[in-house]
Amino acid sequence: MRPAPGPRHPRRSGRPPAPPVAAVRPKESVVHGVTLRDDYDWLRAPNWKEVLRHPEALPADISTYLEAENAYCKAMMSTTRGLQRELLGEMRGRIKEDDSSVPQPDGDWLYYSRYRKGAEHPLICRRPRDGQGKNKTKSREQIMLDTDALAEGKDFFDLGGTAHSPDHRLLAWSADEAGSELHRIRVRDLETGEDLADAVEDTTGEIVWARDARSFFYVALDADHRPSRVLRHRLGTAAATDELLHDEADAGMFVDIDKSQSGRFLTISISDHETSEVRLLDLDVAGAAVILVAARQPGRQYSLEHHGEDFLILTNADGAEDFKIVTAPLGDPAPAQWRDLVPHRQGRLILDHVCLRGRLIRLEREDGLPRIVIRDLRTGAENSIAFDEEAYGLGMDAGYEFDTDTLRFLYASMARPTETYDYDLATGERILLKRQEVPSGHDPSAYKVRRIFATAQDGERVPVSVLHRADMKLDGRAPCLLYGYGSYGSAMSAAFRTRPLSLVDRGFVYAIAHIRGGTDKGWRWYLDGKREKKRNSFTDFIAAAEALADAGFTARGRIVAEGGSAGGMLMGAVANMAPELFAGIVAEVPFVDVLNTILDDTLPLTPPEWPEWGDPIRDVKAFETIRSYSPYDNVAAQAYPPILAMGGLTDPRVTYWEPAKWVARLRATMTGGGPILLHTNMEAGHGGAAGRFDSLKETALAYAFAIKAAGDGWPDVAAES
Repeated sequence: MRPAPGPRHPRRSGRPPAPPVAAVRPKESVVHGVTLRDDYDWLRAPNWKEVLRHPEALPADISTYLEAENAYCKAMMSTTRGLQRELLGEMRGRIKEDDSSVPQPDGDWLYYSRYRKGAEHPLICRRPRDGQGKNKTKSREQIMLDTDALAEGKDFFDLGGTAHSPDHRLLAWSADEAGSELHRIRVRDLETGEDLADAVEDTTGEIVWARDARSFFYVALDADHRPSRVLRHRLGTAAATDELLHDEADAGMFVDIDKSQSGRFLTISISDHETSEVRLLDLDVAGAAVILVAARQPGRQYSLEHHGEDFLILTNADGAEDFKIVTAPLGDPAPAQWRDLVPHRQGRLILDHVCLRGRLIRLEREDGLPRIVIRDLRTGAENSIAFDEEAYGLGMDAGYEFDTDTLRFLYASMARPTETYDYDLATGERILLKRQEVPSGHDPSAYKVRRIFATAQDGERVPVSVLHRADMKLDGRAPCLLYGYGSYGSAMSAAFRTRPLSLVDRGFVYAIAHIRGGTDKGWRWYLDGKREKKRNSFTDFIAAAEALADAGFTARGRIVAEGGSAGGMLMGAVANMAPELFAGIVAEVPFVDVLNTILDDTLPLTPPEWPEWGDPIRDVKAFETIRSYSPYDNVAAQAYPPILAMGGLTDPRVTYWEPAKWVARLRATMTGGGPILLHTNMEAGHGGAAGRFDSLKETALAYAFAIKAAGDGWPDVAAES
């Protein structure tokens, strides 16, 4: 294709509009003796870091191209505008507009969030704890933070986090106002309702208070957008004078902070995707120094909780692939002192743990299903919380308090709305506090939840969670939306989601493929889907699609695949490998330019990614492996199904140019099929629109695309240029 001076905009006529044509400006580089040519590298703004903060700084030629792509996407989806409005109305109708969280107790107060009817952003509230009784009235409620008011007039606003001070007089809060995940921290006086003069810029949004409520700890982002420094800010002082507690020199490590459930220790966690290190600050001791628990050792991970005179440490040390829990004394927590408390058991993956007074509580998964296990630390007796369903989601919320006999947990299935329980740790009684309301109505019995297994190329059994109408005939005629992710060890919960019901109620099957690269079947499941084994993630997804067709849920060519971020890379890979299997592909903020990104160590998120994908700069085999599947580098001269790629201009994780370059190369290379559509949110980042209703618009676009792709579709537009 000849270079074009700039993008062509869609024309108005009865025929399908012509897609924009990206200019070809070749850039060549040689890596390990291989010449790499990138015709669309120019779409990466040279001032991209500035664009994260100031989207208006985007160079004009790139802005013009992205706007042309948005116009083309809008034109090609014009026949679905009514459908998008209908979908938007349905999805909004399933949201309780004046919803509220279940209050969490802390001292004399109950803390919670709620929404005004029609509001995009929450109110952060509290009321006196005795309000649970006769004085439970809204007149005693205090609105600590009105984030809807804070968001007014802003193109983007996302509340990062809130943390009330130990004396309950102050509320520290953080917010991102560009979508670039750069959070400013402010502190509100809860007596006056006014913010103090203190302001800390460019943080991750995490906040941990000191015991005396005169200072707080936070994580600062460096010039490369990397969370690398832990600091203490003392109220009333300039942020420039903040005390440095840790400065991480390794560009491959991320830093985050938390507090032990006991409240005694600040935990500083330094980690990549396979190695971790924890440092502690004793908040009970004035002038205490930060101490190291166990120096980082490649491949060893650990996190800790505190109880009495011991640390309880969740770790994979000593070959505990699916993790175990050990104890260590406070005075000497080094690995030589670690003693097994909950031994390792292959196939039972311990996901998380927390300590409440006298008890250790762990969340674990076995055979793809989660459970919560409560252990009496005095007697060693255990009991568990689990449900008898084929597929469900389960999580725990330890709240603010340590000295309590109550554990809060949340349960849901793909058909059953989320239920919030308080569990009495002494008696085992479950108290239902809230069942998620679906204002437009929802009958769980009208739906069927299934779990099937697909046989992968190497014989592994891949779980697939399935939701469909109970009255649907399994005759292979239904369209299917198949979702997948398969990276970083992230498991895909089979929990309740209201949005896919708009597809299921139209006769779709909704399915989740629990492919390798996640931890759905244990840590080995993750290891078998990363680095040199990454291709397993893609072939597992293809096997899941074929199994759904073979079982009569759908048919080949009737399946729309969906994935985002690293799941967007999955979408790009399966589009290259098995395009005929899919009616369409929805790739949200897709990580598709894998080779170029992982080769560029000037990008802030690249060094921490090497443990996940391999280091193609220093390792020839890693280079060859990534080059063999990177979606952008493997676009082929073949027919592709319709593809909708969605990006965010201020996304610091998967930069906007990745989907833009991919779309340009697809159009220039494919021999048939399509259309290939690109929608870039010019006012948001990785998570898309921040408001609870605004975000529905992008889902409505994606679902309308899926319905059209599986239905009447579009004419073959690949030849248009």
